[in-house]
Amino acid sequence: PGQRFTIAGADGGPLSGLTFAAKDLFDVAGRPTGAGNPDFARANPLPERHAFAVARLLDAGATLIGKTITDEVSLGIFGENAFYGTPLNPRAPDRVPGGSSSGSASAVAAGLCDTALGTDTGGSVRVPASFCGLYGIRPTHGRLPLAGMLPQAPTSDTTGWFARDASTFARVSSVMLDEAPGEWLPRRLLVASDAFAIADAAL
Repeated sequence: PGQRFTIAGADGGPLSGLTFAAKDLFDVAGRPTGAGNPDFARANPLPERHAFAVARLLDAGATLIGKTITDEVSLGIFGENAFYGTPLNPRAPDRVPGGSSSGSASAVAAGLCDTALGTDTGGSVRVPASFCGLYGIRPTHGRLPLAGMLPQAPTSDTTGWFARDASTFARVSSVMLDEAPGEWLPRRLLVASDAFAIADAAL
């Protein structure tokens, strides 16, 4: 749930046929950016251009279907918002979705879109990805430009994204990171089997 609208992506791009949503920290030209706060959204002028991450996905052919709820000013780990409500966790409806990129994770987990942009400063993609059973990433700080994304802590802020399946996640990642999947493959797979022994089986 959040602002609903449609902006078609470029024809013939590598992400053609995919849909995405953007956390309410990313600028979308002509649409308010509110950081989960209606007063903030009203007080600031409408952006004239898309955020870097939004433009990159649109240029690659993905279609934007709207903006998603976040913890107010992206400060929160549970995904709750006093103004707009708490997005549903489709994998566990009686539990919170995790935050602060809660709406983006909820939209992907519910099948409303194929991928969604979030931000991650201290866990805001990683936490909702784990709560909602999704693929999610916090790239290395500085790996992607943050132009058009509201800052929280510029020395730690990053742009991240979600997907339900590995194939979609790889497609989106190859575009966002501007590198082909499989350019580097690990030689060994390490599994921390002892960690499973102490994990809660219900989770």
